[in-house]
Amino acid sequence: RVEINGVAVWEKQADRQLPPASLTKLMTALLVLEQGRLEDVAIISQAATHETGSRLGLQPGEQLRMQDLLAATLLQSANDACHALADHVAGSEAAFVKQMNQRALELGLRDTRFQNACGHDAPGHHSSTQDLARLAHELLKHPQVVPLTSQTHTSITTLEGKRYKVSNKNALVGRYDGALGLKTGYTANAGKCLVAYAKRGGHEVLLVMLHGHDRWWDAVDILDLAFKHARHTH
Repeated sequence: RVEINGVAVWEKQADRQLPPASLTKLMTALLVLEQGRLEDVAIISQAATHETGSRLGLQPGEQLRMQDLLAATLLQSANDACHALADHVAGSEAAFVKQMNQRALELGLRDTRFQNACGHDAPGHHSSTQDLARLAHELLKHPQVVPLTSQTHTSITTLEGKRYKVSNKNALVGRYDGALGLKTGYTANAGKCLVAYAKRGGHEVLLVMLHGHDRWWDAVDILDLAFKHARHTH
């Protein structure tokens, strides 16, 4: 699904339910931002350190600010950081997932159901490109998001003084003119997923791709087309 200045211009099977992989973390981030206590300190639980897939390698008992865990979650898609956010907001990942599904209902995301906070493949864990586009818009209302997701890398430090390097998995950021984020995802089942947000010449483009193949080449082609379309129609 492609939107120019908030209006859908192209879409294909926009309500098809597919596994969203780490695009799930857009909802995790939204709940953290809506709660608004980014200065809070979270303590890394044993459960968070057992996360598989992309991770920072956090240790149980380490203390990090929520805003730093959010950076690791959105940029590097770190599952241990993501799980720690869920623990801190709701007390456990299971309780947090209930909040995610409740928020999805409130936002009218009809094709979306979450089984975990980080985007692991699971039966009944699915979303659609139109739902993810709506979720992305909700997230973009928070002024902290773009400064975060438009960095190529950063580092975060635990309260104990240990540094973790965080790099943005979004290959467009820093390479594609105007690319500002937003989130990448990949699992064997979900394929390559992407929510790309870019601004150029007074126009903004949002691209949501589930089960993509040549994710980066396709994204560049689509964004180029969208900006060209925007210039010619406005």
